Amino acid sequence: MEFEWNLYKGTKLAPVEISESFEDPFSLRLLPDSLRFSSQNRFFSLGCSNGGKGIFAVYTSTGKIVRVLVARLMTEEETFFYERKSQEHL
Repeated sequence: MEFEWNLYKGTKLAPVEISESFEDPFSLRLLPDSLRFSSQNRFFSLGCSNGGKGIFAVYTSTGKIVRVLVARLMTEEETFFYERKSQEHL
């Protein structure tokens, strides 16, 4: 997976941590449920970095290149959802 960072706005998470969250075998890619995001071709990702940080990211993709727009640590609800979905795959 190739990443492009020129649109990324954030300082708390390093690009390497975010890219690791996409490579997490239990990461989730979610389609938006609002017209605002779907009309802009934006998607959501929930995954963990190698250091165990739960990361929520908004991104666009051409199929070959992922452009991360914004990323942050997962909220408590997102962490619960991620963990529940991860357990389904075990």
